[in-house]
Amino acid sequence: MANPVLLNNIDHADLRVVLDRGAAYGDAVNQTMVFATEFEELQREYAILFRRDPAGAYRATVLLGFDADENLYLDGTHWDARYIPALMSRGPFLIGVPPEGVTGEPMIHIDPSHPRVRQGGEGAAIFLDHGGNAPLLDHVSAALQRIYVGSQVAPAMFAAFEEHGLIQPVELRVETEDGRRFTVPDGYTIAQDRLAALAGAALAALHRDDFLRPAIWAASSLGNITALVARKQRRDG
Repeated sequence: MANPVLLNNIDHADLRVVLDRGAAYGDAVNQTMVFATEFEELQREYAILFRRDPAGAYRATVLLGFDADENLYLDGTHWDARYIPALMSRGPFLIGVPPEGVTGEPMIHIDPSHPRVRQGGEGAAIFLDHGGNAPLLDHVSAALQRIYVGSQVAPAMFAAFEEHGLIQPVELRVETEDGRRFTVPDGYTIAQDRLAALAGAALAALHRDDFLRPAIWAASSLGNITALVARKQRRDG
């Protein structure tokens, strides 16, 4: 069970973080939640799909595989992509947000019980010997910033997409060369024809709020399905 604590360079000076990828570290999943703050990098590698949570709110995900617990970007202990989604790259680190009504900035926390965490020895250092941030912590800070900012802008972004009629259901149906068929249901995407037909005022509003670029990136990302199918064929032989 996760038990995050505030990260500091005294109590956690000797902690190390294993950077290998694999099922033991929670990487064997066929999709993961993502954020608009990383769409530009994601759309070069992954298919971005929108989902609806039980309350009906939209959230963005990327497709990593077709079968349960299948991540086709995993290659042994390596993640075979130029960019790893922020939620998957943060490792044992989380953002701690002050309780409602309490002032303060979000702070980085760590889960000492996470399978990646080691007490000395194996893994990458979090802090330098003199107490400053090691490169790992700088990388994690950037990932957590994307998660935090992305989670804050998501409701307004999806509201804008809905206002302009840009969200449409999509059911992905793919077939491998050997005749196997896979269906990815319950997804949503950006309607490219509606996006292209938007009038000047609507385009200006989306551009002003910086929602136009994420819409374009999400729509274009579905072209990566072909590459994902190719990964599936190579994996299954």
